[in-house]
Amino acid sequence: MKWNWQSKDWPSFRFDLDKLSGYEQEFFKNSGLLFGAFKHIQDGEKSNLIVEIISDEALKTSEIEGEFLNRESVQSSIRRQFGLEISNGKIPAAEQGISEMMVDVYRTFSEPLSHGAIFRWHEMLTKGRRDLTDIGRYRTGTDAMQVVSGLLSRPLVHFEAPPSDSLNAEMNAFLDWFETKKPSGDRKLTPLLRAGIAHFYFVCIHPMEDGNGRIGRAIAEKSLAQSLGQPSLIALSFVIEKYKKDYYAALERNNTQIEITDWLEYFSQTVIKAQIRTLDLIDFIIQKTKLYDKVKNELNERQKKLLSRIFREGPEGFKGGLSVRNYLSITGASRATATRDLQYLVDLQVLTKTGELKSTRYYLNLP
Repeated sequence: MKWNWQSKDWPSFRFDLDKLSGYEQEFFKNSGLLFGAFKHIQDGEKSNLIVEIISDEALKTSEIEGEFLNRESVQSSIRRQFGLEISNGKIPAAEQGISEMMVDVYRTFSEPLSHGAIFRWHEMLTKGRRDLTDIGRYRTGTDAMQVVSGLLSRPLVHFEAPPSDSLNAEMNAFLDWFETKKPSGDRKLTPLLRAGIAHFYFVCIHPMEDGNGRIGRAIAEKSLAQSLGQPSLIALSFVIEKYKKDYYAALERNNTQIEITDWLEYFSQTVIKAQIRTLDLIDFIIQKTKLYDKVKNELNERQKKLLSRIFREGPEGFKGGLSVRNYLSITGASRATATRDLQYLVDLQVLTKTGELKSTRYYLNLP
């Protein structure tokens, strides 16, 4: 046997429950904290938070696969779908497609997973593509579906998926497994086990010509949401992309075997990090709202525009801090005006300042 799907035990995955139970407890604890924190956000900010998380996930799930999209276009597309923005501006196909898929995952989390849902997501995901044969259906090619790296003359094969003529049977079995393992299913699994196995199981089948990782992560999000009874709104793809090498290494370590405790430990740790990231984002929203409400009547329009732009960068802020050049670009002010405006924000304790001259940088003054 070379790959796990060639095992006589496929797909009866094995794992050590004793090593995994602690993660489930932490998952539920963090879920309670998230839902509690969410209640403290003002209604307008709740919509912004949902858009922020979904757009982050849309961007990061694409970046994991090496596709870098325009943030403004993704956010605009998501806001339109939620009825938060009315605009006729054209959005590129790739940005529109991934946005539609992520919003669909959010809205239909409680519905059963089906062939039709997977095909619909694939059509959205591949919007505008002209290089694929199989869009909105499982792959049909007779060549081996391999994940490779290295030179064309000497490729390194990281994984080979089941042949296309077995995909209908494989996916029927997968969808049946997903349904029976749901919270109300005959053989229900705990949230992290079901979501972790679902993602791994799907990407090992690798049923689509392209987009398997993105759909696999969407399935994991759907599984977690079904376990909680509402969208989980965690930064799963954000964390995976941040530690992308760990993600691919964990997949590769486990794709030749049926015993996948190692993968489930990695996945569980990643989900918990994703929950903490969302908690940080909620805390950031609460703190920046308090800060803005405290000083908004003392700011000119340039300064308000600047703060709005900084807030969109999230808890991390501008990489390396805000510079005078950033301020000029955002507001169109002169350098002398920028210097005065920024110093006033420092005096108001809205920003903190580090460095001198060209090395001067500014940061939000939040706890």
